[in-house]
Amino acid sequence: MYAEFGDKLDLETNQSLQALAAALRARALPWIRDVVPALCGIAVHFDPYHPQLPAPLLERFEAMLQEVFKSASKFEDSGRVVEVPVCYDSEFALDLEDVSSLTKVAKQDVQKLHAKSKHSVLMVGFSPGQPYIGGLDAKLSVPRRAAPRTQMPAGSVAIANAQTCVYPYETPGGWSIIGRTPLRVFDPAREPASLFAPGDRVHFFAITRTEYEKLK
Repeated sequence: MYAEFGDKLDLETNQSLQALAAALRARALPWIRDVVPALCGIAVHFDPYHPQLPAPLLERFEAMLQEVFKSASKFEDSGRVVEVPVCYDSEFALDLEDVSSLTKVAKQDVQKLHAKSKHSVLMVGFSPGQPYIGGLDAKLSVPRRAAPRTQMPAGSVAIANAQTCVYPYETPGGWSIIGRTPLRVFDPAREPASLFAPGDRVHFFAITRTEYEKLK
C-alpha cells in the first residue's frame, strides 16, 4: 500500500513523513512487514496471509493513517547522526570541474559548502542502501548529467538539484561526483546492512587522500 502526499520534493513534508513512518513502526502491528518512507509518500508492506490482517484493508489503512497522524509529532527528532568522511581530491571528484563551472563556485569552495550544510536522509532506494540526502546548499544545485555514467565508483559522493547521494557500489548513475567516502555504505553481512536510514542526519567532513587510504 502506498500513500502520496505531494508531487514534488518538500523538506517539511518529507520530515513529517519520517515521523509518520516512525509512528507506524512503533505500533508494531504483526501484519506489517515494513514501513518505507519515500520523497513524497509512504509505503507499507504487509503480509497478505496474516490472520490478523484487517478487512477491508484499504479503508482500515486510511483510518490507521489518520490515527497515527495524531501521535507522529513526537517522533520528528528521532534520526541518528551519521558521520561521513569524504575525500574531495580531484582523483575522486570526477565532476568537480563541471560543477564549479556551472555554479560559478570555486573548486575549493564546493567542498566547503557541501561539508558545512545540514543534510538529512530523505529516503533510501534505487539500489540497496543508496541514500537520497536533502539539504544541499542552493549554490551547488546542478542538474543531472546530460550523459549518465555506466559505472559510478563505489563510495562516490554525488550531487544533483537539491540533493546528495552516496553510491553504495558500482552502479550506473547520472549525478555529478564531487568526492568519495571510504565507508562501506551497504554490507549484507552487517546489521543493519545499510549505513543510512530515512530520517538520519548526515555530517560530511573532508579528509585527505592519506586519511582515505587508512580508513579504506
